[in-house]
Amino acid sequence: MVTPPKTLIKIARKWQKVAAAAERRRKISLPRSRSSSTVADKGHFVVYTVDQKRCVLPLRYLGSYVLRELLKMSEEEFGLPADGPIKLPCEAAFMEYAVYLIRRHVDLEVERALVLSVAPAAKLSCGSSLFWSAAPAAEDGRPVMI
Repeated sequence: MVTPPKTLIKIARKWQKVAAAAERRRKISLPRSRSSSTVADKGHFVVYTVDQKRCVLPLRYLGSYVLRELLKMSEEEFGLPADGPIKLPCEAAFMEYAVYLIRRHVDLEVERALVLSVAPAAKLSCGSSLFWSAAPAAEDGRPVMI
């Protein structure tokens, strides 16, 4: 059963509203560097990795299998965030690699293989030295990793 992209967008918007409301009540102690804004630009959403890196992604990425599965793993591991941002159960290097694959519009089978490689290690923060070396070089216009 595949969740329709419209439903995923609604869920992401709801999570963003919850996180924004919590941000107004108290500050989240995650590192901030270049960006002083805590709200994503229109058409984007924010997630954090386990190593506390902020990742701003376009809403269209919610249609990818990898991101949907990471969100499901996040819900299982951390629950729905009532007073903070969405935290994905992986490291920034893995997210960069996943975004690279999403941008290249790889086969669904490749996305599934990536998720399968992560699923058993999700409880171990799903980072892997394999993905450190496989992460592509930065390109202009890629999602922001802070």
